[in-house]
Amino acid sequence: MKQVLVLGGSGFVGGHVCEKLVRAGYRVFVTTRKAVHARSVMHLPGLTVLECNVHDEAALKRAMAGMDAVINLVAILHGSPVAFQHVHQDLPAKIARACLAMGVRHLVHISALGVNAAQPQSAPSNYLRSKALGENILVDILGLREGGAAGCGLTVLRPSVIFGANDKFLNVFARLQALFPVMPLACADARFQPVWVEDVASAVLNSLKQGLEQAPTLRVYELAGPQVYTLRQLVQFAARSSGINQGQGRPVIGLPLWMGRIQAFALGLIPGTPVMSQDNLDSMQLDNVASGEWPGLAALDLQASSLQAIGPEYLFTDAAAQGLLGLRHRHR
Repeated sequence: MKQVLVLGGSGFVGGHVCEKLVRAGYRVFVTTRKAVHARSVMHLPGLTVLECNVHDEAALKRAMAGMDAVINLVAILHGSPVAFQHVHQDLPAKIARACLAMGVRHLVHISALGVNAAQPQSAPSNYLRSKALGENILVDILGLREGGAAGCGLTVLRPSVIFGANDKFLNVFARLQALFPVMPLACADARFQPVWVEDVASAVLNSLKQGLEQAPTLRVYELAGPQVYTLRQLVQFAARSSGINQGQGRPVIGLPLWMGRIQAFALGLIPGTPVMSQDNLDSMQLDNVASGEWPGLAALDLQASSLQAIGPEYLFTDAAAQGLLGLRHRHR
């Protein structure tokens, strides 16, 4: 039985990945600072929770002992330039060195759609720059540049915004519209190609199988859904699918970028994870859609699932409380 170490396995995407790995017959290990943080996955049969600070390279090596493969799902969406470097650049460097030291055969790394590894400094945001630099660090340390002798293979998956039950994207916009009569929105015309979390998890599984069966090399995939939406359309879809305002949703008022920055600053003052940050606005200056330069889900024997078909299934939670129009919208 092959052994796989999952970093970030207790998060939104991680739970789906761990379940698929267990079902596929892998012995799965999940790192976490405190075991209680992994309670969402510790019930899975054959899964072991390891208390480990992944930013401690020595501890990371100990966790990788005997592993055939490693999956890195650790990422942040908000933070300072130093925080982005710490998670998206310094950590991948430690992971790559540990993989080589411990004889790991393959690494699957989650990056982001819109990353330009060839020109990382051209990215408009700290998030995208740090993700691009992180990819380059992995390739360099693992020796996967053209002509290099690789000891560990690498698959880089670049997903668009990920949707699914308990996501922190569509659900957030649905909740906000339940509270306010109108929805002011910065970067309303920014374009996205949302991908279902189950498709992302399946891509991780299929790319892992591929990486363990073939010679060590670099593979890059863009993970995107079948349709492109503007942010305005996604926000409206979230409201309608949630049955808000009798299934009609709320008016969305597009804001110029300067007003969006004021809004992001104000939202950043609210305790907890920000709904929108200045860096998010910078990221949205670049369309979050597949470039076509790299293979997609089809190359991993997967068919992209539609947001229109899946979104209402988890966004609509209380049909009876939303009236006849909401009920009809839910089932039409």
